[in-house]
Amino acid sequence: MLVIGLTGGIGMGKSAAAEHFARRGIPVFNADACVHRLYEGEAVEEIEAAFPGVTREDRVDRKVLAEQVTGHPDRLRRLESVVHPMVVKAEIDFLREEERNGARMAVLEIPLLFETGAEKRVDVTIVVSAPSTVQRERVLTRPGMTVERLKHLLGRQLSDKERRARADFVINSGTSLKEMHVDLDQLIESLQNRQGRVMERLRHSYTN
Repeated sequence: MLVIGLTGGIGMGKSAAAEHFARRGIPVFNADACVHRLYEGEAVEEIEAAFPGVTREDRVDRKVLAEQVTGHPDRLRRLESVVHPMVVKAEIDFLREEERNGARMAVLEIPLLFETGAEKRVDVTIVVSAPSTVQRERVLTRPGMTVERLKHLLGRQLSDKERRARADFVINSGTSLKEMHVDLDQLIESLQNRQGRVMERLRHSYTN
């Protein structure tokens, strides 16, 4: 099974690309959605121990947690040390399950793929990219988004230029959704017969 790493900056269209993979019948793991689930289950106890007062009714209050870690790199690293291993385990469980189900390829949608070294856990990387003017316009229409918050979020991510340089494939989302889908379909077809190697490594390095 070929493992695809899908990423892109905020507002670049990676979620739309992931949805297209799913419509094509290719299983997709969403790292952000996984974190949301962890904040309502497995990670709650450890996060509360590390950051007392951030949980409400057996779930992490994301707003309160954000207030505690924003602007404090040491706290952010502590949070990542709790959550990151749980996300990686969930990814591996997902991949093993999809391989058992006979999937030819699977997608890991990871916003900070290069920043967290996750490119080592995939066979190919795809970056979804758009001009910065398009990105800014998209993001600033989101509820509660401000120029300052966008600046802060971008400061935690690699630049689009850096991502594009490190990617195996780049998909342009700055045109139309239809054109992006055509480009994705062409890429999917080109990957159909590519052999993956990541799953072999996972079988040796991870067991239930």
